[in-house]
Amino acid sequence: METQVDTIKYTPEKAKQNALAKLDLIRKWQEFRRKAVNKLQADYDFVKLHNSSNSYLFSVLGKISRGSLHRWKASLDGTEDYTRLIPNYKYVSVNEYRTCLTDEEIKIFMGLLLHPNRICIGKAIALTKYKLKEQGQSFIPADITFRRYAKWFKDNNYDKWVLARDGEKALSDKVEPYIKRDASLLDVGDILVADGHKLAFQVINPFTGKPCRATLVGFLDWKSTALVGYEIMLEENTQCIASALRNAIINLDMIPKIVYQDNGRAFRAKYFTDDKGFGELGFYGLYAKLGIETVFARPYNARSKVIERFFKEFQEGFEKLMPSYVGSSIINKPAYLKRNEKFHSNLHNALLVGGVKRARSGADSSPLPPIRYIPTIEETIKMIDMWLKFKNSQPCTNAPNMTIAEVLENRKKQNIDKNLLDDLMLATEVKTIQRNGIRFLNCDYFDERLYGLRGKVLVKYNLFDLTNVKVFTTKGEYLCTAERVTETHPMAKILGTVEDLEDYKQKIQKQQKLKRKTINSVKKLLTNDEIKLIEARSNQEEVENSNNFQKEFKARSNGVQKINNGEKSLPIFKNNSEKYEYLIKHNPSDTWIAEFKQTKEYKLLYE
Repeated sequence: METQVDTIKYTPEKAKQNALAKLDLIRKWQEFRRKAVNKLQADYDFVKLHNSSNSYLFSVLGKISRGSLHRWKASLDGTEDYTRLIPNYKYVSVNEYRTCLTDEEIKIFMGLLLHPNRICIGKAIALTKYKLKEQGQSFIPADITFRRYAKWFKDNNYDKWVLARDGEKALSDKVEPYIKRDASLLDVGDILVADGHKLAFQVINPFTGKPCRATLVGFLDWKSTALVGYEIMLEENTQCIASALRNAIINLDMIPKIVYQDNGRAFRAKYFTDDKGFGELGFYGLYAKLGIETVFARPYNARSKVIERFFKEFQEGFEKLMPSYVGSSIINKPAYLKRNEKFHSNLHNALLVGGVKRARSGADSSPLPPIRYIPTIEETIKMIDMWLKFKNSQPCTNAPNMTIAEVLENRKKQNIDKNLLDDLMLATEVKTIQRNGIRFLNCDYFDERLYGLRGKVLVKYNLFDLTNVKVFTTKGEYLCTAERVTETHPMAKILGTVEDLEDYKQKIQKQQKLKRKTINSVKKLLTNDEIKLIEARSNQEEVENSNNFQKEFKARSNGVQKINNGEKSLPIFKNNSEKYEYLIKHNPSDTWIAEFKQTKEYKLLYE
């Protein structure tokens, strides 16, 4: 059964306008003809006037003839129905196209044109014509015929065109409709949008001192569009994200309800999202502990994160003004960094400190090597803060009658306790107590209260201060705060400084203290005979260890060390103090004594 839409004859708008223009022209021709005596001459005069005019009817109909006027009049048959003047052509609808191309020709041509390698239309036409000739086809359509069909197909099947040539991401970005979200329904602090951004300018690497591109992780308030918290580190990691979130909470003086964030690996770290691993122990991910709901953006969908618009403005308004700007890609890097750009390179160097020519003696002059200003991370943060003041003074897109700063001030503060916030942001992991305490992040953490314990414990640590960790039992009971174990000089007694020797002595004393603690504890559990046996074994081991140390020491040095001049020989000394005492007694005029008295070690020991 045909629908009403199917029964309606499709007529293009251009054909309608053409028929109406013909009707108007016939009316004017009839009026002109009524006023004339010689009708034949009037027809020729009217045609001449029309063909030489710049009227709207001429722009639509073009040049006409006397025969055309009489033919159009006959088609009207004394009526005013303009549809009679519409040519009886077969007009096609949107989903149809009238072409002389055969199905085989269209199949070959579109197979090339819709190739994922995005073959250009000229090459597709040339290859199609070549294949048709190889198949023995005598008549080959013209290039314009292929181009017209390609244009019609692209205009009426743009989704298929984009998917075939560019892929699903392009289909999502260019064709699929997007959802418009009403930010006026939000309050300040309801949603923070988080993402990382690779800086398009260089900063000084604090570890190497060399230029590098650091990463900025920012938290943007959706309502005010203000960047309320950020952090700059060398890479996008858990520590950087946590620091940026902490800064955002402190600056807002409130905890957000929702964090809408990137789908990257660092944002999905267990530190933020884990709500199962420690659930039975009462330890959860950071967002759960703070009462923040998390929403992850769709991968490769920049439109879903409003912070992307901020980063684009940040690049245009701030990064491109930095002297160390290098661009975010090959496409947008500055001209002075491109090959064979001598003009821009010389111009850039002339603007840098030291890039001007220095006159030498005489007529000779040569340019100094350019000194590029590359800021440190601390300097970068100060400059970004200054730019943010300017940015927040601009009108807010979500509240046109207010600035960003004014919208941001209109919030309910919660009086956040920084100490409590830092405690809540402590990360938690399960670790096993070992001989040297707790092995964590390639370091050992030890406290006397861990001595003699084995089994699993909970370790809570601050990402911003890893000098110590807090240790809890699996039931959540606090045990101790374990300090990071420092490494000792391998030969502190002989080659080390006073500080190295003191560090070695303290660690030896700690070992002996812990050993005595164990012995005293065991004595309470044993009889007198067993105690005497343990003490005898302990004393024997100490004597053997002492003898072994002396033998090893003598074997390494052979008991003699030659002086540089080769005239005398001196015994090997365990430390500089022992050498000083020996020389004062046997050779007080030795130059080494004067040198030793100028050292910090001498002042600490004798003054």
